[in-house]
Amino acid sequence: MPQIVFERQAPASALIHSALADSVNRPFWGDDVAARRRAFPQFQGRADTALAIVGGGFLGLWTAILAKERDPARSVVLLEAQRVGWAASGRNGGFCEASLTHGEENGHKRWPEEMTELEALGLRNLDEIEATIQRYGIDCDFERTGVLVVAVEPYQDEQLRGEGYMSAAEIRAELNSPTFLSGFWEKDSTAMIHPGKLVLELARVASELGVQIYEQSAVTRLQSSGRQVTLHTAQGQLNAARVVLATNAFPSLLKRYSWHTIPVYDYVLMTEPLTPEQLASIGWQHRQGIADMANQFHYYRITRDNRILFGGYDAVYNFGGKVSDQHDDRPESFERLASHFFTTFPQLAGLRFSHRWGGAIDTSTRFCAFFALARGGKVAYAAGFTGLGVGATRFAGNVLLDKLDGLDTERTRLRMVREIPPPFPPEPLAYVAVQATRWSLNRADHNHGKRNLMLRTMDALGLGFDS
Repeated sequence: MPQIVFERQAPASALIHSALADSVNRPFWGDDVAARRRAFPQFQGRADTALAIVGGGFLGLWTAILAKERDPARSVVLLEAQRVGWAASGRNGGFCEASLTHGEENGHKRWPEEMTELEALGLRNLDEIEATIQRYGIDCDFERTGVLVVAVEPYQDEQLRGEGYMSAAEIRAELNSPTFLSGFWEKDSTAMIHPGKLVLELARVASELGVQIYEQSAVTRLQSSGRQVTLHTAQGQLNAARVVLATNAFPSLLKRYSWHTIPVYDYVLMTEPLTPEQLASIGWQHRQGIADMANQFHYYRITRDNRILFGGYDAVYNFGGKVSDQHDDRPESFERLASHFFTTFPQLAGLRFSHRWGGAIDTSTRFCAFFALARGGKVAYAAGFTGLGVGATRFAGNVLLDKLDGLDTERTRLRMVREIPPPFPPEPLAYVAVQATRWSLNRADHNHGKRNLMLRTMDALGLGFDS
């Protein structure tokens, strides 16, 4: 059986252990903005608001800003259980993609009749993110450099051949790796951002627009009564006419959606800054994001200060679907990533990693977000972004506000927006199914991309699990 590139000629274990030796187990993005972080108070007592938002990540913050832009007089309160950007919004790779469907292939498979419109809406959403960044002077290292999609196996090279195809020589002229066989450059569909900076800047803008933000204010339950919903926290009660739930990978406050997402852990490494000589050895003058074509894929990008973020491959589901700090540090995943890193860039042997971290992705069975109303239309909910939420959360914020306001828009008319995907099975079936799927995806990567009966059946049923 042929072996994928990342399992050939593995770097020496001494090189890997040395590179990881001084790394800290926490997100680089948070450390990089620690000095400029603003602390928000804890919610206490009783209050009333027109709109309550639960969750202080990208979805919650974008929704808050959009709500105030639509109606500056509307009172908006945002409640965050930890601190803004603590979870996935502060742990991702910083790929702000136009896609609303987790890629063209997934969208065409599920909503072929809507893909032209979905692609246009996704690009418009990315354009509007860029315009918002400019309008409010948001400092988040925004670079609309696109993504290089690279083939690292012969069967992937065959899939790429066509318009936009770049040969090995052409792709390595952009980024010099001996693992690249070919690729293509999606130039306008993706921007690179600094997640930590974007979170803090969105919180700043929301506050300046009049949104009240509270941290360390976990919502424990929702109580509906008449025309309002009461949100209970440890220290208070917030009465709201409308509620947006933006908790993503964390357990839903709506029991009916408790198995519509599962938390899948992704792992990331960040290097120290490259020297000019190291940077010259790999090129990367156009600073694109990179993604390979395997089922168990890698993503990587370069930061403003010339560090390399390298993540992906492992997608770990833990029995019971618990989100826990103890899952953030997984030595075997970090060692595997380090090995793959030096296979990709052997000329960078000796480079060290400053940070390593993990985080939970809210995975749905359709690979992209879904949208729902509950409690008589007073509560709106979106989840299931499956790792592509940096840009899509803004689109989702508009969808949720449309739904809460009872608006008939081009967004709410989409079948993609109206449909709810099937849930995952409960335990122990969820764990068994995910492990079997991971095994099958790994086998496909090692066998010319050929999908076995299990994967073909899941494809036919419109179900999925993504690395």
